[in-house]
Amino acid sequence: MKLIILDRDGVINFDSDQFIKSPDEWRPVPGSLAAIARLCQADYRVVVATNQSGIGRGLFDMATLNAIHDKMHKACALSGGRIDAIFFCPHTADDECNCRKPKSGMMEEIAARYNISLAGVPAVGDSLRDLEATARLGARPFLVLTGKGTKTQAKGGLPEGTLVFPDLAAVVDHLLA
Repeated sequence: MKLIILDRDGVINFDSDQFIKSPDEWRPVPGSLAAIARLCQADYRVVVATNQSGIGRGLFDMATLNAIHDKMHKACALSGGRIDAIFFCPHTADDECNCRKPKSGMMEEIAARYNISLAGVPAVGDSLRDLEATARLGARPFLVLTGKGTKTQAKGGLPEGTLVFPDLAAVVDHLLA
């Protein structure tokens, strides 16, 4: 089975410092949905792993998060793609949970759900915490320069072997070459 793990905000859709709090605020990064469709056509299972502390902060509720994800699923389908599963952490940093990236609990849950090792699995993010959470389990880290990616690259300290691309479409070009 071919699996890829994608962060949501800043990779698939535009990010916001004020959080994505409604379906209306969810807007895809140009080329991201077509890239997901290409992954699906190449028999990848596309999984999203996303911190959603807006829930823990009381900025939106589960019904709203489900509506945002429903919009994302429908937009992917209209582009010919599919997101196999969405894993999310609803906690704030103060909760000190194991599922919030950069901790690896969410990634361990993905590995358990699919009964695979994440060694070598491509994992795409725009922040250091995205990359750390997956690299810790042997995944192949890919940084995109959309979202917070440019700032993340400038700060440095990326996990060893991190490959940097302008956006998700460029990552997919590389993976499918």
